[in-house]
Amino acid sequence: MLDVLAGAPDPAGPYLPHRPPAPYAELARRAPGSLRIGFTTRSPLGTAVHPEAVAAVADAAALLEGLGHHVEEADTGIDERGLALDFLAMWATETAVTVDAVKRLTGAGNTGFELDTHVLAAAGRRMRAPASYAAHQRWNLYNRQLAAFHTRYDLLLTPTLAQPPLRIGELDTPAAVRALARLLLPLGLLGLLSRTGAYEEAVIANLAPVPFTQLANITGRPAASVPLHRTPDGLPLGVQFVAPLGGEGTLLALAAQLESARPWAHLEPAL
Repeated sequence: MLDVLAGAPDPAGPYLPHRPPAPYAELARRAPGSLRIGFTTRSPLGTAVHPEAVAAVADAAALLEGLGHHVEEADTGIDERGLALDFLAMWATETAVTVDAVKRLTGAGNTGFELDTHVLAAAGRRMRAPASYAAHQRWNLYNRQLAAFHTRYDLLLTPTLAQPPLRIGELDTPAAVRALARLLLPLGLLGLLSRTGAYEEAVIANLAPVPFTQLANITGRPAASVPLHRTPDGLPLGVQFVAPLGGEGTLLALAAQLESARPWAHLEPAL
């Protein structure tokens, strides 16, 4: 499927896509060779990481070393809390633009969107252009820092999640914040929420279970979550590998090697 989706370059696109040296289906069947892999289990947000997520990485590191790879703890050197907040800035401003566009195209009013979407869009509207541009400009710094990391290591290894899979409703916005948002929305004052500590706290709490994935999202690096670990109650808990630009073939080859060494397709948690 990836071979089909990769397709030909779009003549109107802003970037020229990387062309792999061989079809991805073939690359997935090749041995990855001996890779240098740097790992971290420290949350970029400074939030807690569940022992099971730490165990998932330790378990993966041991398996990788048994397969002939070199694995060691490493620091990317990136201010990843700052990266997460810059990710939020992009998310908020993009949501504001999207909400306004949908309203224009469909005639939808405020009732056409969830309250959390309104809160995020309001935060985006309050952001000044210089602040938004500065956040986007820092993306180039993160790209360069991750590129420097990849001169020392072929891959970065992290937990995929900072904790076992969440129960439905665990990420719901706190009731107090929702109540305040409902009061401010009809008054056109919803943007005030973004200036309170409660807003940033709610955002960090929302990102805390998934603090490791924003890095690949912002830098555009290929990444793969591999479901190697199981919690005591049988739930899968993956580890994430982040490759440099054009590293999709390495990811596919390594994932295939890991699946061959420890198959997971037949594993199902008890219901």
